[in-house]
Amino acid sequence: MIRCPKCGEELSTVKCLSCGSMTLEMGTYCMFCGAKIDRSSDLESEEDIDFENRVLCSDGTCTGIVVNGRCTECGKPQ
Repeated sequence: MIRCPKCGEELSTVKCLSCGSMTLEMGTYCMFCGAKIDRSSDLESEEDIDFENRVLCSDGTCTGIVVNGRCTECGKPQ
């Protein structure tokens, strides 16, 4: 369990497939070993994406789309 050092809220974590440590879900890389966090299970196949109604990442420099509440490129929550 990882808690926010400012507010104490419990933060969502995922298990790093490289080192097995619990790391922040919102991260792009494991904060223990530096391996890229695998988000392939979060992504929909291209057939499942409604390109007419997709939601673009709110970060003005990112080219990702929001799927299941997170950007497919940078991992930021919507």
